[in-house]
Amino acid sequence: MSLVTSKEILQLALAERFAVGAFNANNMEMVQAIIEAAQEERTPVILQVSQGAIRYAGLDYAVGLVKIAADQVDVPVVLHLDHGTSYEQNVLCLRAGFTSLMYDGSKLPYEENVAISKRVCDIAHIVGIPVEAELGRVLKATDGVTPEEVEAAMTGPDQAKEFVERTGADSLAVAVGSVHAMKSRQATLDISRIEAIRQKAGVPLVLHGSSGVKHESVAEAIEHGICKVNVATYLNQAFVRGMREGFERHPDEVDPRKYLSISRENIKEAVREKIRLFRSNDRIDSSGRFKSPPRQYRSIDLGGSEE
Repeated sequence: MSLVTSKEILQLALAERFAVGAFNANNMEMVQAIIEAAQEERTPVILQVSQGAIRYAGLDYAVGLVKIAADQVDVPVVLHLDHGTSYEQNVLCLRAGFTSLMYDGSKLPYEENVAISKRVCDIAHIVGIPVEAELGRVLKATDGVTPEEVEAAMTGPDQAKEFVERTGADSLAVAVGSVHAMKSRQATLDISRIEAIRQKAGVPLVLHGSSGVKHESVAEAIEHGICKVNVATYLNQAFVRGMREGFERHPDEVDPRKYLSISRENIKEAVREKIRLFRSNDRIDSSGRFKSPPRQYRSIDLGGSEE
């Protein structure tokens, strides 16, 4: 299936109270594992490429890998820019064929974040590509943050409403208690805040930093408006664990594929676990369409055009 946009998929997720897994990939084995798991679980999937991954692999390589993988399956695949921190990076990814963008101006003053987010939305919407923006700050565990700092950085519901109205963002990444790069599940989300933001902003909400959030808290957040859940650190852990397992099992092996294949299987099972947690599995029928979607969405093509 050709790459599709994220807009209608996230609208469906909001209507049916599930979340779409958005998985970060840095190399071929990770792309293969994510797409294979999505195909087997019959779920739409968002494959994310960060600016770091673009620096590592190159923009054309990243796009090429995902397009090839998507063409080999019959479930919807979205190619999404994760944490694009400049207008220019978003334009480059738009031109390269990304079907979903993100502008992250969360570190900027509010008015500057609004202005640049709107610029990205304006140009992307011309060609029907949706944009995720970010309000509030999801801090990093590596910075040694305190609970008080996490709470102070959270997204305000009233400001979220104004932000979406002024920018035209299609989805909103919110800070509601998660922390980037946590290596164990310790965080609990502010569910009442998520519900308040959903009611005020009226767009699908995105959870960043999910690898460190307790499973039961993620499941509850999905019930209250989280429609896209980003997963990165958890996959990196699975990949590295596979490499270590390979070295331990075959210390004299010189063929790197023996190690990488173990990492690929580890990633695949990690993705499968998250897909089922997000309740997005078994949503796609044999023709590549959603099973019995809500009436208002039945005539919408996943590629963004109406039948």
